[in-house]
Amino acid sequence: MITRTNKGKAPCIAIVAPSGYAPEDRALDVATARLREQGCAVRNFCQPDEKFERFAATDAARAAQLHAAATDPEVDIVMALRGGYGLSRLLPLLDLPLLAASGKLFVGHSDFTALHLALLSQGGAMSFAGPMMYDDFTCAEPSALTLPDFWQCLAGPSHSVRGALDANPAVELEGPLWGGNLAIMAHLTGTPYMPVIEGGILFLEDINEHPFRVERMLLQLLYSGMLARQKALVLGDFSGYQLSAYDNGYDFNATLAFLRSKSGIPVLTGLAFGHIRDKVTLAIGSHARLVSDGRGFELTMSDYPNL
Repeated sequence: MITRTNKGKAPCIAIVAPSGYAPEDRALDVATARLREQGCAVRNFCQPDEKFERFAATDAARAAQLHAAATDPEVDIVMALRGGYGLSRLLPLLDLPLLAASGKLFVGHSDFTALHLALLSQGGAMSFAGPMMYDDFTCAEPSALTLPDFWQCLAGPSHSVRGALDANPAVELEGPLWGGNLAIMAHLTGTPYMPVIEGGILFLEDINEHPFRVERMLLQLLYSGMLARQKALVLGDFSGYQLSAYDNGYDFNATLAFLRSKSGIPVLTGLAFGHIRDKVTLAIGSHARLVSDGRGFELTMSDYPNL
């Protein structure tokens, strides 16, 4: 069940579409119905008939959705309809101090990473890397992990996730948790929207990126000095790519081995996060403790805003 907010009411979720639109127009109706079945109030700030090119609406209209959701006194959670591309186009249009000070819990992943990073650059404003309306709340059979873990995380005051994969280095460390989609991280490196995090636990994921592209983006983070400032790197899902005969044995494991040899920090794999059906929710900007014994790891988040 959903935990009630400290206002004594069921949480109110605002649906915004700052990036792409849902391929099926009825997806919004399905998501809204499912949320109401779970006891939520829903405020929808996006409309299927507002599509513009490959985006859910014009840049100005999508930015206005975020501002409207942030200033609505009834809203507790602001969740992205979906990712795709387009949020970084909005960053100069957004009143980031207003969003950061709104007290809303912003939730999404993929392209939504751009807003996570921009908010974090505003004095450490926290947000959540987690599910989106399409298709976490619209699929015929929702994941038995994704939605329960999401509500457990937002209930607070702390939340733990585990990864059971061997060959990880043994570590025990603490630091601010941050990260998201690798392509967006590389895209915003060197811009005012990229926070400077010292001693952090960085998590990354991506989809449909060949291992050499993943390696190239990771090297951008390495050469910028970002990786050297972190205590550890935790990798989520990197799938959806295709290898060919030309790769000659070069695959994601080769990229991983190369990264571990060059990064100078522990690199762990097996985080259940990314463009996958079964994903955890991560509190970006929270204080985190990472413990790995070489067979599995536990990542515990605390000190983050919650319901």
